Amino acid sequence: MDFSRLCTLGTFREVCTHYGYSGNLEDLVQEEFPRLKGVTYLDHAGATLYPDSAVREFSQDISRNVYGNPHSHNPSSKLTHDTVDRVRYRILQHFHTTPEEYTVIFTSGCTAALKLVAEAFPWVAPTAAEPGSLFCYLTDNHTSVVGIRGPASAQGALPLPVSPRDVEGRARDGAPGRDGDRRGACQTPHLFCYPAQSNFSGRKYPLGHVRGIRAGRLYPACEHRGRWFVLLDAAAHAACSPLDLQRCAADFVPVSFYKMFGFPTGLGALLVRNRAAGCLRKSYFGGGTAAAYLAGENYFVPTANLSDRFEDGTISFLDIIALNHSFDALQRITGGMDNIQLHAFGLARYTHMLLSSLCHGNGRPVAQMYTQGQFESPSTQGAILNFNLLDCHGHIIGYSQVDKLASLYNIHLRTGCFCNTGACQHFLDITDQAVKKNLQAGHVCGDSIDLVDGKPTGSVRVSFGYMSTFDNCRSFLNFVVDCFVEKPVRVDQVKLENLRQTQTAMCRTSNQKPLIEPVANEQGDETRRPAEPLLDEYGGHSSVVDTSHPKSPYTLTNIYIYPIKSCAAFEVCEWPVGASGLLYDRSWMVVNSNGVCLSQKREPRLCQILPQVHLSSGQLTLRAPGMDNLLVPLESLASLKTSQRVCQSKVCGDRVETVDCGAEAATWLSDFLGEPCRLIRQSPDSVRDGKKRLKTGALSAVLSLVNEAQYLLINRASVDLIQEQIRSRAPFVFDLSQPSELALNHTINMYLTPEEGVSLGVWHTVPENKWKEAQGKGSAWYRSSLNDESPIIIYLHGKTQTRAARHRVGVVNVLSAIGYHVLSMDYRGFGDSTGEPKEEDLTMDTCWLYRWAKEHSGGSRVIIWGHSLGSGVATNTAVRLMEQGVLVDGVILEGAFKNAQPHMPRNPFVWYATLYWMAIERFFLRDALEKNIIFPNDENVKKMRGPLLFLHSEDDHITGIHNAQQLYQIALSVQQDPERVRMVTFEGSLGYLHNGLYRDPRLPTIISCSVQQDRERVRMRWRRSSALRQSWVTWLKVADAAREPIAFAAARDGPT
Repeated sequence: MDFSRLCTLGTFREVCTHYGYSGNLEDLVQEEFPRLKGVTYLDHAGATLYPDSAVREFSQDISRNVYGNPHSHNPSSKLTHDTVDRVRYRILQHFHTTPEEYTVIFTSGCTAALKLVAEAFPWVAPTAAEPGSLFCYLTDNHTSVVGIRGPASAQGALPLPVSPRDVEGRARDGAPGRDGDRRGACQTPHLFCYPAQSNFSGRKYPLGHVRGIRAGRLYPACEHRGRWFVLLDAAAHAACSPLDLQRCAADFVPVSFYKMFGFPTGLGALLVRNRAAGCLRKSYFGGGTAAAYLAGENYFVPTANLSDRFEDGTISFLDIIALNHSFDALQRITGGMDNIQLHAFGLARYTHMLLSSLCHGNGRPVAQMYTQGQFESPSTQGAILNFNLLDCHGHIIGYSQVDKLASLYNIHLRTGCFCNTGACQHFLDITDQAVKKNLQAGHVCGDSIDLVDGKPTGSVRVSFGYMSTFDNCRSFLNFVVDCFVEKPVRVDQVKLENLRQTQTAMCRTSNQKPLIEPVANEQGDETRRPAEPLLDEYGGHSSVVDTSHPKSPYTLTNIYIYPIKSCAAFEVCEWPVGASGLLYDRSWMVVNSNGVCLSQKREPRLCQILPQVHLSSGQLTLRAPGMDNLLVPLESLASLKTSQRVCQSKVCGDRVETVDCGAEAATWLSDFLGEPCRLIRQSPDSVRDGKKRLKTGALSAVLSLVNEAQYLLINRASVDLIQEQIRSRAPFVFDLSQPSELALNHTINMYLTPEEGVSLGVWHTVPENKWKEAQGKGSAWYRSSLNDESPIIIYLHGKTQTRAARHRVGVVNVLSAIGYHVLSMDYRGFGDSTGEPKEEDLTMDTCWLYRWAKEHSGGSRVIIWGHSLGSGVATNTAVRLMEQGVLVDGVILEGAFKNAQPHMPRNPFVWYATLYWMAIERFFLRDALEKNIIFPNDENVKKMRGPLLFLHSEDDHITGIHNAQQLYQIALSVQQDPERVRMVTFEGSLGYLHNGLYRDPRLPTIISCSVQQDRERVRMRWRRSSALRQSWVTWLKVADAAREPIAFAAARDGPT
């Protein structure tokens, strides 16, 4: 069976029978986790996700009730105290125990709970008569557990790391005798710590170790006399598995609630077995922990209640109350932890089965798995997969590369060592000396140095949660195949079948067809299906490579310089090379007021800054829309430090010394970007410290302010392939309800209803200076923002695709950057709008939208922008509104035609014919003729009164420039006012064609100046009586019937 057939829901259900809960899981995820649309979240071991209902119910709770400080005694405080006590009981109930057995101590997280044990445990230093305390811990423990050895060692305890195999491998029977008597006599306290589940590999350790250690049967308790306490780290285990403390009564159990519920964060707990609580000591006392104390004397009596004694100050009571709703939601959605365990384990086991069996085209495995078993049972393995990917030669692919590509696919996973160095060393075979050597080479925990001398420093981890779906598995596996597998994709069918047949409580063990059907050879023996044709020793198909002709040399076709990091490129034909690469390449960068480097992720408008280096004049020129040019001198490097302020910044974790370029550059950038920022350049004697690069004996390249290397080489074939894939995407594939996916993060999608049964999809984009304020806002805020005196543009697009087309988004970005609101509408039948496109309906809908915008504008100007087909809709709308007594504030016509017949090359609605082009296009052409779709721009401009701007490119290949020129002459002859009727053309050499005017850097200035000049005229219009207005409408109708231009001159009694 090939990979595509294996990666199906049907195959998954054959392998694992437990999937989801009552009802359809996908519907549940869509309802409770709508933010996961388009996201593959596989880092549940890091933090799981909260359902919307939990947060909604919590919000309603704290909105209805008054919760006060639980240390007070008023009604609101009493309510808080009782609610918190209820949550404590619910936590104990979740772990199958009672307040008689355990006490819940709230902390700021699991690490804080471990720190509490470290500081309160009664460590004993060795004496001549008695041995000292031992702090024993499995090497497969989280960093926060291993960190207990700091306080323990400081008080004389001896740290003793224990490998997992030694716990049972060195066990001894605890039969009565001399050793037993000695253990009974000695009361030295020892602490043994181990995880219920490894956060690295997902391995579940036997919960019976608790009793075995306490009874002295298991190592190290069997070899060291004393009183043994057990700390069971349940942070990773409790996320997807039930834990019964009646069966494994550990003395200390730290948990983390955001790993269980996703919300609240910053809250954990230490469950203390009441029998062990008496051993804990505490020196510091805070508010609420004292029964009595004296300020003038060293006298303190702790409160009798254990939780009050160890919870210093006021607990985070609102977060604790939120837990109540998280428990409710978890139970309501899943039915309990047993269901969650079976569901998550099934997804992890299936993914492990396919990933383990996946092979490159040459038969080599794709992944090296780091697991103790083969996912036999959820009692021994959690929902975690840990692995490294291998290339077709068997070399490990660095986890950093996997992480970066996964981010591009919107797959959220985790890489590194996961705060578990012991397990990382064990599985990756990293010696202690290698860890120290890697540190000397520059590798530290959490960085992106994934390979040292070809050996991995970490791995990749994917983990599943209760809301994970089969689509998450499929998306991840397809990502691996797309990005890392040499084609053709193969599957090790024998290994796959062996994994499938592993007996688990989750899988069918009988009456199940094998996924892989063996093939009989000529002797009748069953064997694997034959492999692909002969492969060479490097894993490639020997028949693919043509060695009859030598390979042609590569040709350098384009050179781009990026003088300012994250700003636009500057193309050159030839360029000098310096010690750090191309001269002046990324020598400058823009930083915010805190000195943090700005990137296009944080500030997209950086791409509009066009720097250009002039070697002859020794100047750097900066250009940006709506800004005067800025000149920055390329002065000699020797004088930089003495003439300007020296500062420090960071680039990719490397600290660099920089020089400030002065107040003029700072003012220019701040004005353009709308926030305080400065321009800095690398200091001449600054050397990148290279924390992210290896300090090997080899000479390393001198870097400027680049990320990782001096040069980036891009293969033109790769660019062509990407462009072809983009062009091949149908416009309706994009989800129009998610404009943020097109970086329109200050845009809301809405559906307006101009008449019953009709829904129009509209994007409302606010001015760019409001983008931060717009984050998280709803339709009410967007609607009210129209009343901010900023101009409003109604954008009417052309005859194909939707409002998400690239050039239309480009226009929206330009207008938003100027400071305008933009309403982008899809006509009936276009995009996600309902109905059928007809000229009358398009006109009516736009009139309705204009009135809607005016109603909410508070007097702001509303201007109609029509492009191509939209120009006809725009002029129709302007005339129709005039007939109704409304004079529009302005009209902008881009790429306009005289009328739809014969100047439109095809029926304006031929986009409707995408699937059945020839037949349906003929149908709509005939339908258009029958319904007389004309869009008579030439007749409409004769009637229009008001500001009118024509924009047209000389090389427009759809509607030639003669269309706009004729329309302009008609309009000018009627209105006889060149200030009111304008035309701007763009040289054909610029290559803008029909859709590219938004790329011109002059466009923002053209638009803003035109709108500003019309402002005073707009304020004066229609200050006349209703009788005069009605006479004006009658005049229009008469002129329309006569089909003659209206001779008009500005008069005191007419509209101006």
